[in-house]
Amino acid sequence: MEEKRLEQYKVKTLTHPVDWMVKVPGSKSITNRALLLAALSDGPVRLEGVLFSDDSGYFLGALRALGFDISEEADTKIVTVRGRCGIIPRKEAEIYVGSAGTAARFLTAMAGFSDGVYKVMASEQMKRRPMKPLFELLERAGASVTYLEQEGFLPVCIRGRDFDKMIGRESSAGNCPLELELDISRSTQFLSALLLTGPMIKQGFSVHITSEKTDGSYIRITRKMMQEFGVSVGFDGKSYTVGANTSCHRETYRIEPDVSAACYFYAAAALTGGTSVVENVHYDNSQGDLKFLEVLKQMGCAVEDLSEGICVRGPAEGRLHGVTVDMNDFSDQALTLAAIAPFADSKVKIANIAHIRKQESDRLSVIVTELTKLGVSCEESADSVVIHPSMPHAGVVSTYEDHRVAMAFSLIGLRVEGIVIDNPGCCAKTFAQYFEVLTKLCVE
Repeated sequence: MEEKRLEQYKVKTLTHPVDWMVKVPGSKSITNRALLLAALSDGPVRLEGVLFSDDSGYFLGALRALGFDISEEADTKIVTVRGRCGIIPRKEAEIYVGSAGTAARFLTAMAGFSDGVYKVMASEQMKRRPMKPLFELLERAGASVTYLEQEGFLPVCIRGRDFDKMIGRESSAGNCPLELELDISRSTQFLSALLLTGPMIKQGFSVHITSEKTDGSYIRITRKMMQEFGVSVGFDGKSYTVGANTSCHRETYRIEPDVSAACYFYAAAALTGGTSVVENVHYDNSQGDLKFLEVLKQMGCAVEDLSEGICVRGPAEGRLHGVTVDMNDFSDQALTLAAIAPFADSKVKIANIAHIRKQESDRLSVIVTELTKLGVSCEESADSVVIHPSMPHAGVVSTYEDHRVAMAFSLIGLRVEGIVIDNPGCCAKTFAQYFEVLTKLCVE
């Protein structure tokens, strides 16, 4: 029986600075990359520190539907995946990716470079998110994509590029390295999906990036993790290459804590003039959201990497400074910055974030809509938002089934009485216990 989710959450307003020591779950981005790399490996891989959430659950469920042997130890956050050397065990299957963008993009690419036929189904939310650049790339590589509803979007049926080999017909793939082109302006996950499935492309490949944006923090995570699994990715500033006959190998892999989740607790310190330490988050972590700490420094916070984890100390009484920030490369924190922006002493401009309109919600529009409801003055453009100093008033925050809206806007309630978060259960996508953790911290 499915657990009933709380319909609303009233945030407890604090009358004192926070003094928090927090432990956050494993990184969603790293968990789902590790699951795919483990499945492509040449034997069993033990993953430690795994995030157990809706998104990772969909990924695990899809891998099982594809025939992979997986064992889970939820209490100890351990998953063991028996890799099959780049081969999908079942040659025909239907998978469901829910609203998980990483599962949708990564597993679609996996299906495209396979020797089977697979249906990729998704939630209504995921059906609205961009997929067409990846579909077109797979078709140019030799896969076949049949749209089951709207062209360019999930759900689809994919016949892998090596399907002809499986049924004994000659493949047109050839032995020369595959040459591809890709636009990643709408999502870098398209490129990560291709790179991660590189071990399936035995002839090797190069992909030329046609968009102005050619790199990003999540792509760097992908390349680093592939290197840790024994696969080198070349990059000359415009094109990425993976050599022929590469293979993944790793016996044990430890997943970092989720820096995206840590940032909500760091922002709480900034907002209240208090202190937050998040265990095991350090500057040598690979996640791009660490850049948010530099924004907090500009706003007046002190940041120190302690043995326990990075510590953020907010300015006295939460007197934050206004900033102008290009957040293209760490846009998951755009909502977090927007939530604390009204308390700054001058305007906050969050720029170059047009792509967040096509995420779990139209996040740019959501920022303006929800802050305006709370009495905050905002200005929206195609790719940016300006937030003016304003004291928010009480109100109910709509969350649009978007976990980051729920977590980020809860911060306002630490300073403003009467902030209520609608549908807090949407946080199960990445951090199911967020509001339990917040409640415990606020009453200690």
